[in-house]
Amino acid sequence: MWQQKSYESDHPSGVLYLVPTPIGNLEDMTFRAVRTLKEVDKIAAEDTRQTKKLLNHFDIHTPLVSYHDHNKTTSGNKIIQALNEGKNIALVSDAGMPAISDPGYELVVQCVAEKIPVVPLPGANAALPALVASGLPNDSFYFYGFLPRGKKEKKEQLTHLANLPFTLIFYEAPHRLKETLQFMHDHLGDRHVCIARELTKKYEEIIRGTLSEALSWCKDSEVRGEFCLIVEGNKDAASGQEEEWWRHVSIVEHVEHYMKEKGLTSKEAIKQVANDRQLPKREVYNTFHIEEK
Repeated sequence: MWQQKSYESDHPSGVLYLVPTPIGNLEDMTFRAVRTLKEVDKIAAEDTRQTKKLLNHFDIHTPLVSYHDHNKTTSGNKIIQALNEGKNIALVSDAGMPAISDPGYELVVQCVAEKIPVVPLPGANAALPALVASGLPNDSFYFYGFLPRGKKEKKEQLTHLANLPFTLIFYEAPHRLKETLQFMHDHLGDRHVCIARELTKKYEEIIRGTLSEALSWCKDSEVRGEFCLIVEGNKDAASGQEEEWWRHVSIVEHVEHYMKEKGLTSKEAIKQVANDRQLPKREVYNTFHIEEK
């Protein structure tokens, strides 16, 4: 066990600061974030060119180093070395909170493994503003981020999420929005959804309705900007009905239900049934194929 005391000054190493940056409106940069970026020894940035614009705006002259998905191993090791030498380093992404659908997780893990303090600053992100403005329940929610790009993988993830009673939060790029909404409609049903577009920017829009209405909106509108999707949870699961319906059917009927109603393959359905019933997949597989014959 390691008890980090973030603001004690006797750390043998430096400190890694996770500094959120504006997602579109520079006024969302906090005083503390500006001060931290000025005081650290280096800033590790996802895109140094993008971050340089931010630093110039706030008159920050701290040296920049690159840290992104394609160099995170080599760059991460150099950052760890600098931290162990007593340097303080701030990690920023292009916009929003570092390590949330952006580079940073692996670096945090390295720091924790070496007992290097990691200090997070609160600040700008897209998920929570979209959630609180959505009008959907926010007492419990599940943040997913970006769904897989592959159709098979996307289908598998949505099938896994379908029974969760929590409000779901996703990010999506404009060129994949229509396909993702269609997959959600097909595998989650026609749930309520809130589409938050270009949050904090001049053309911010918040579209509320059902997934079928959202698909119609996609067809009739020019889809531009970055999107945060807030999707209603499974109301039947929340009331306990979804959890118990299958208790009154056989394993074969349970598997066939997912194949017929959800469009799953037998392999996917068997996996879901095993998860529902907390049984080994091999047991469900054998029961299904033996009784099916």
